[in-house]
Amino acid sequence: MEFIISKYNYWLYISLMMIGFYAMIGKKNLVKKLIGMNIFQTSIILYFISIGSKKGATIPIVAHGEPVLQASQYINPLPHVLMLTAIVVMVSTFGVALAILLLIHRRYHTLEEDEIIRLRR
Repeated sequence: MEFIISKYNYWLYISLMMIGFYAMIGKKNLVKKLIGMNIFQTSIILYFISIGSKKGATIPIVAHGEPVLQASQYINPLPHVLMLTAIVVMVSTFGVALAILLLIHRRYHTLEEDEIIRLRR
């Protein structure tokens, strides 16, 4: 039980991921699907940021005259850098999707998936 409680952040990320997944799959409104996709992406980014940290580790910057530590005593900056790129991709995807939703709404006057499918037939 202590192991489960000590990893509470992972359970939070899994919960957020499932909420986003449910919104993408279960909702019929395209805006709700888009928000679900954004929640899903955010949970993945938070997960990768959390696995990039270590307790008791330091940042990988060595000042002049300080002793150099072993590599295992430094935090790996790579996941954080990659997630900055993922955030940029997430924001741009969200913006493009909103623009497409505006075009869909102008054409069909609705954002409900069932109505759009019915109007296309």
